[in-house]
Amino acid sequence: MMSKIKSFDELKRVQERLKTGRDPKKPCITICVGTGCLAYGTQKLVDSFREELAKRGLADTIEFRTTGCHGFCERGPMIVISPEKIFYQRVGLADAGEIIDKTLLKGEVIDRLLYVDPATGEKVVHEDDVPFYKKQTRLVFGLNSKVDPESMDDYLAIGGYSALGKALTGMKPEAIIQEVIKANLRGRGGGGFPAGWKWDSTRKAKGEPKYIVCNADEGDPGAYMDRSLLEGNPHLVLEGMIIGAYAIGS
Repeated sequence: MMSKIKSFDELKRVQERLKTGRDPKKPCITICVGTGCLAYGTQKLVDSFREELAKRGLADTIEFRTTGCHGFCERGPMIVISPEKIFYQRVGLADAGEIIDKTLLKGEVIDRLLYVDPATGEKVVHEDDVPFYKKQTRLVFGLNSKVDPESMDDYLAIGGYSALGKALTGMKPEAIIQEVIKANLRGRGGGGFPAGWKWDSTRKAKGEPKYIVCNADEGDPGAYMDRSLLEGNPHLVLEGMIIGAYAIGS
């Protein structure tokens, strides 16, 4: 269990230790276990990969990571092989052993598992070259494919909780609220009401105690993404809630 972090400097040291302790060149299988992929039977695929890695004695040599939604749900189950970022889609249970033997151990690409660009008919090898990803910049969900949602170490290793450290040690609540107002951050429901105004009015409101509540509404099409964020990057939500709580005086 991680000991309590008592200062911003200590947080930075923990982040650096976790980051430097990871080898970016180490082979890694990243598999999406978001809601859409789970509906395709990804959990059985996860079990198959773990079994095949253990059978070959590779559980410590090859990293295996489950993550939240990658966004391209129609192509699930999907996996990414790093560090090359080879993108395989519509992966079946019988493919796990072959992927380990051919791609991870021999460096061979399995053509039948590659995504085919419908506009050109060409097969795409790398995740960053898939048109769906290449033509967008993912902000809220951008870290989903990079962290294990059940691992705080993963979140800290990519700089997680730095904003909270900055807020608690270097900013007053009013300054945080003004920063959110200037950023024009809006609610993710239908109304799109500025979040900074909400925080400001709540801070000025009379009455104690004040609370921060996570509204993960899935009741309309405009909000039907909250589960993907909570499933894929819960610490991002928790960090924001703590900052918000400090800002409004909760």
